[in-house]
Amino acid sequence: MEAVTVDELFDDFERAWSGRDPAAFAPLCDPEDVHYEDPLTPGPLESPAAIAKHAERLWTGFPDSRLQKTGPRLLDDNGYAAAPMKLLATHTRELYGLAATNRFIVVHVVVYAELRDERLHRVRAFYDLYGAATQLGVLPRPGTMGERALLMLRGFGLKREK
Repeated sequence: MEAVTVDELFDDFERAWSGRDPAAFAPLCDPEDVHYEDPLTPGPLESPAAIAKHAERLWTGFPDSRLQKTGPRLLDDNGYAAAPMKLLATHTRELYGLAATNRFIVVHVVVYAELRDERLHRVRAFYDLYGAATQLGVLPRPGTMGERALLMLRGFGLKREK
């Protein structure tokens, strides 16, 4: 395999998530042992095919979804990399039992990855799932009466402001 830079690897990773080609994940991943996690995975996904299936669910609910670079990618001497990006998408179809909201969302993501032989070995995507849910209108925005009611229902009660 020709040497790739961390920027090329993450550019290709963003294209894989944006391009709707399930086969695009395989060349980016360690062929013997890849692990991918994000807030919506129940545990590590352990193959490019499993990552592609996870991406296909996103593409179903958000057919226009795309990832974009938001800052410099960082790589240390031990093969660990971080890449900031954002997901831009419109929720136009049912996903995980949630009817289409037709809302556009912007979700900032940081991908932290261990690389092996210039490929993704262990990958963890971090993003604010609560923030995404509030953008979709599924959960109340912070500081609103709706949030207070939700907290009260959860047993946290209401605090009197001083």
